[in-house]
Amino acid sequence: MTQHKKIEWLLRVGVAGEFLGHGLLAIGGKEAWIGWISQLTGVSAEIATTLLFIVGIADVLVALIVLIKPIRPILLWAAFWGFWTALVRPIVGESVLDFIERFANWAAPLALYYLIKHERGKE
Repeated sequence: MTQHKKIEWLLRVGVAGEFLGHGLLAIGGKEAWIGWISQLTGVSAEIATTLLFIVGIADVLVALIVLIKPIRPILLWAAFWGFWTALVRPIVGESVLDFIERFANWAAPLALYYLIKHERGKE
């Protein structure tokens, strides 16, 4: 296996792990996240729970796609979503350090995007 493929697989596993973990927590209805959705959107806890479940399913799908065959638009979505969900922390009143701590949530999918874009550009 080439050095490039090793790096790609490390990033794929890392991104998939992040999205699988977050997706399963969302499907399970993580209470703090339900509160954040309600706080940001003004919807009831019941609607927030439903929205969080849908987000959880989407996150699990992203994890599977990244593992099976990374698609560049999905990786860009993962980078955007990782950035947004990290940024939500200080927006809802947590420390800005909670945002900084999650830089890998958006940087890893973005790194994988550029790695794959570079490799496919050679083909």
